[in-house]
Amino acid sequence: AGFRPLPFLRKAPMQQRQRNSMMLALFLVGAGTLGESADASVVARSSVTPVQKVIELMEGMLAKGKAEKHDEQVQFAAFKQFCDDT
Repeated sequence: AGFRPLPFLRKAPMQQRQRNSMMLALFLVGAGTLGESADASVVARSSVTPVQKVIELMEGMLAKGKAEKHDEQVQFAAFKQFCDDT
């Protein structure tokens, strides 16, 4: 049999890639907490849970995406105006 790329490396629609990225992030955060002690004192000292951290990261990704979209719209509008004027 020939080489087959791993399923998560195949090209996928944007929503599916975003979902895969989120699932990977949740897995990595979850895997990172497996090595920690389940002692109640460790949990009590932790002010941010792994899920909260993932949510923070995803909110940051959303804000960055919106900013990049806005910048691209501004740049395209300037280019369109240039094309219309020439």
